[in-house]
Amino acid sequence: MTGAGRSCGCSIIAAIGKLKAGPERELFERYRERLTATGRALGWGPVDIIEIPESRAPDAATRKSQEAERLLAKVGTAVKVILDENGRELTSQAFADYLRAQRQAGTGTLAFLIGGPDGHGQAMHSSADLKMSFGKMTLPHMLVRVLLAEQLYRAATILTGHPYHRN
Repeated sequence: MTGAGRSCGCSIIAAIGKLKAGPERELFERYRERLTATGRALGWGPVDIIEIPESRAPDAATRKSQEAERLLAKVGTAVKVILDENGRELTSQAFADYLRAQRQAGTGTLAFLIGGPDGHGQAMHSSADLKMSFGKMTLPHMLVRVLLAEQLYRAATILTGHPYHRN
């Protein structure tokens, strides 16, 4: 989504760690493919995936700082939505409305950022445009990717009037 009101529909999921082969990857790819197909009607391009290795620093504060620096370097000036247990809990409709508003505002790229096991570093929190949570429970980071892909797909179906989302 670039330029004066024009949108390119660029989205990035940037995460610490690699999603290995298995059921989580299969489910993630299923929703990513569905999003790609449904998103075309909205002018949304395919979602780019960036995977960054976990820091090997000996303490959590340094790991979070290093991982935040690496994530921020990869997404540049994108609008940053971080997944964080202390973030705002949105309904699926509110999430779709947020994405619609970003599109209408001419946002260039939306980056959804998933931290490592220690969470996000202060630099990430400071640069976040939105802090979003899927709830107060701690979830495996691999499942968070699946949930995010499903919610992006669900938002696309809400915005296109597809019957996938029912109240």
